[in-house]
This record gives sequence, structure tokens and C-alpha cells, in this order.
Amino acid sequence: MYRKTSEVMINLASNDNSQVNFCNLLTKPVEIYVFIDPLCPECWSLEPYIRKLAIEYGCYFKLRPIVTGNIADLNFKPSRRKQRLANSWDRVANRTGMSCDGDLWYENPIHSPWTALLAIKAAEMQGQRLGSRFLRKLQEYLFLDKKNITDVPVLIEIADKVNLDVEEFKKDIYSTTAERALQCDLKLTREMEVEQVPTIVMFNREEDQDGLKVSGLHNYETYEKALFEVMEREARPSIKPCLEDFLSHFNFVASKEVAVVFDWPIEKAEKEMKKLQLAGKVGKVPVKYGTFWKYHSNAVKSHS
Repeated sequence: MYRKTSEVMINLASNDNSQVNFCNLLTKPVEIYVFIDPLCPECWSLEPYIRKLAIEYGCYFKLRPIVTGNIADLNFKPSRRKQRLANSWDRVANRTGMSCDGDLWYENPIHSPWTALLAIKAAEMQGQRLGSRFLRKLQEYLFLDKKNITDVPVLIEIADKVNLDVEEFKKDIYSTTAERALQCDLKLTREMEVEQVPTIVMFNREEDQDGLKVSGLHNYETYEKALFEVMEREARPSIKPCLEDFLSHFNFVASKEVAVVFDWPIEKAEKEMKKLQLAGKVGKVPVKYGTFWKYHSNAVKSHS
């Protein structure tokens, strides 16, 4: 039996990066650094596992996204590599279930990712939660809509979508503050010897010990075990929210994210979402691989 909304979601907004958090611990002992390249399909495919980890154990950790990537390589990709990149994106989508459309590299190739990275740091200047929403929306624009997220008008559109102060955002993109913040992320990447994305590094802030690094994309159990190892004990996961609470908080999700979070086969996830579609509570958004769903904000929730 799922808890009612008022009980389950009471601590939802306590995390800076809009994680779902169902515990009431005042001090979170673990800090998790997530090193991501926003143009990397494997980093995009990490999303379902991060969301599940936050739902089940978000009361034990604070999450800090670190923007990184091979900037020099991204800025100067020769045209002959378009096919390799497109094929790579399509393979990742087939393998992970998180759609990323490789046709972008033929139709709307990325030329200057540095601007997108600065935009992420500019968004974070308005708060970590808004920064995380901006990053997520930027990835949706890139991997699903094939938008060139290095074009400033596109970045401004994303800022508006996630309710940033657009005028402040326009100024902050070109500010020395955003530049310094990005340089700090790149420096931290070097200092922690992160050579692959995505990479997660976990620290126990209550213990004087080295962090635990998990490089590459893995299954959920790998991240869960790493968290337990850093905490030096296992923890009972929080009770999951009902599906509609999950959807109303995140608003736009993949069938893969629903399947991972609720421990369902993808077929069951699709079936449950189609029930909500028939009830007029979500809209189906077909993409190249799989399906995304948009929650209708005016929908009347039902709980069991």
C-alpha cells in the first residue's frame, strides 16, 4: 500500500537538486559527485538510476552534478565522424532504453558545446534545483528533439521553460562567475582523476576516508551497493510514492524511468502508463526509441 501524498511527499523539496526525498534526516552523511557530459548519451542513460537512488535513499545523501567532458574534442569534430557519433547514440539508446536520436549529427550537429556548459553553470547561479531542471530540459532538447543546445536562443528557450529569470540568465551566461564555476568543475574532474563519463564519486562526510569511485554506466544495484559501502551499513529503502505522485513531480518521464523506479518490466510500465493515458492524466510522446510521457498538471490524482 502506498502512502498518501501528504505523507510521502512532505520532504520532497528538501534536496537542492530536486531529488525525491522521503526521509527526515537533518544531516545527510554522504555527498555524491556525479560527473557528466551533457552531450554524452551514457550520462543521459544514467538518469533512471539516479532518480531511483534519490527516491529510495535520498535522505542519506546530497547530490552534486559536475559538468565535464572532452571539450577540445567536442569543439572540433570533423564531419567524417558524424556517422560514428550517430551510430554510437543509436546503439546506446537500443541498449539502455533511454532514447537519443543520432540523426542530430546529420541534421543539426553540435559545434560549440562550451556555450551549453556555461549555460548550465549560469542556470545553477539561480539555485541548484533550477540548475538541475535546466540540465534535464537541455538533455531532453538534445537527445529527444535534436535541438542544437549550443545556440543561445535555444538555451534561452530552455531557461524560460524551467522558469529561470531569463534576463539574469542572459547576463550570467557570459559572466566571469559562470566561467569560473565551469573551470572549477573541470579542475575537480582532474583532481579526482575522472577519465570516463558518467562517473560517480561518493564520500562519507562523517568519516575520514577516501571516496568511492564508480566509473561508467552500470545497473542500479551497483550504485546501491556503493552507497552502502560508503555508509558502512545497509539501509532500508524509503517507500516509493504512487505512480501519479512520481509523474506530477517530474512531469516528463520515459517508460524506462518508470520501469526502473518501480521495479517493473518495461511491458508493465507501458501498460500502467497507458491506463493513465486512457484516464486523460498523461500524454504519450513518441520518440525514436521507446516512449516518453507528459503528465497533465490539471489531472486529478487518485491514490490506492
